[in-house]
Amino acid sequence: MGGGFPQDTMAAVEEKGLDSWFPAERLEEASAATEEPENMGEARREAYRAFRALPPEVNPLFRKYSYFGGLDALREVRVQPRGGPLRLPEAEAGAVLVLHDPSGSRAVVPDDLVRAGVEVLTPPDLWSHPEDAKYLLEAGEPLREKFRALNRALFNRALYLRVPDDLERPVRVKDVSVLGGPQDALVVRRVIRTGRRSRLLFSEEVYARGRSEGLRLYSSAVHLKPGPDSQVVYLGVHAPDARTVSFYSREARVSTNDRLGWIWAGFDGLRTMLRNESHLDAEGSEVEDLQTMYGDGESAFNNFTEISHEADDTKGQSITRGIFKGRSRGTSRGMMRIQANTRKVVSYLSEHSMLLSREARSESVPGMEILSAKDVRAAHSSAVAPIDPEKVFYLESRGIDEDRASRMIAEGFLSAVLDRAPVDGLREVLYPALDARWSERSLLWPDEGKLPTLPPLSITGWGAIGDWRLDTKLRDTAGRG
Repeated sequence: MGGGFPQDTMAAVEEKGLDSWFPAERLEEASAATEEPENMGEARREAYRAFRALPPEVNPLFRKYSYFGGLDALREVRVQPRGGPLRLPEAEAGAVLVLHDPSGSRAVVPDDLVRAGVEVLTPPDLWSHPEDAKYLLEAGEPLREKFRALNRALFNRALYLRVPDDLERPVRVKDVSVLGGPQDALVVRRVIRTGRRSRLLFSEEVYARGRSEGLRLYSSAVHLKPGPDSQVVYLGVHAPDARTVSFYSREARVSTNDRLGWIWAGFDGLRTMLRNESHLDAEGSEVEDLQTMYGDGESAFNNFTEISHEADDTKGQSITRGIFKGRSRGTSRGMMRIQANTRKVVSYLSEHSMLLSREARSESVPGMEILSAKDVRAAHSSAVAPIDPEKVFYLESRGIDEDRASRMIAEGFLSAVLDRAPVDGLREVLYPALDARWSERSLLWPDEGKLPTLPPLSITGWGAIGDWRLDTKLRDTAGRG
């Protein structure tokens, strides 16, 4: 819905040779960037072969909604970035700080967390732990998705985090990636494993240093495996410059009685593809996937969310909202799967977009695959529409100019998602970034002055997804079962 934005579909890009964006010689560059042992090369080559063989979009129903043309300049990106270390952002008291920049990956871990058994490994130290390095390489689903395979083949930064069982205090990790010069690439691979009854708040922040005429690449793959009875929140803030192409791949397989919150806020970038997969394969597990996007200029966001209910008494909710100005574009695709022989399932999918210009465009493609109808509550909601002129007129009649009125309505539209997040005051934390983008300013990483990173954060109450029961008749039936 909306105007122009001529681009190539993924099918057309494939015909023009998408694979040529990343030639095979990039493998050696990536290996050199992490200083890894030679015996790890075969894992990269296997992933690269999968990348070459896989289509950009496996599901043919979604191919026409994937727009990523005009990116031939990715052939010029450097998988081995050059440059000295950037200054570290200010660390929160008691928090783990990780920085990925052109010089490598650095981690600062408080002494008390080290004594408590929290383990944070980055290359090259990671390679002296062969079992953890092996898990990092092999973690996740089989190589069945093109850009996930690309990340495994070309990663040049890495993080392995392990939180022990029964840690009394919550763990806060602030992970920051800063793209350097033109044609730089940061390809970051993360594995996060938390123990029984652990609490973790992890933020992944992405910025760029200075403006670039050439394309820059950011690729992020996250494999999350929480232990039983855990609470984990993973927050992503995507704020690079307007010449950055990004591929995100995030997946989790949760345990019994886990609560997982995925949050993602996209503010900038040329083309951004986000893929989130959550597997609820243990009784009592719950996931909430919350995403917001702000597009302007020629930016394009393409996100796919999948929540798979694979056990009894599971709850999953995905809510996506996007605002699009200029000639920007957004595509939201969701899939809620309820596997056979599962009961007491709640599953909800919501995808809504607001268009603030005639040339902005957005598509919403919700999907549900229900293989079990026993005690299931499933629903979806979807809409794409321009901003309501009556609401704008109402605010103007109260002395507010049109631009400010549109912005207030847009902020309220996004707040419906951000206020649900299990992070204290997240809306107020993220609105300065939205203010910058509304004013057409990028959140660039400066050589001097204040850095644009997140302030201290903490986990707060979780939004209620609801109960599996639908009505009295169903409750009676369930009781007799």
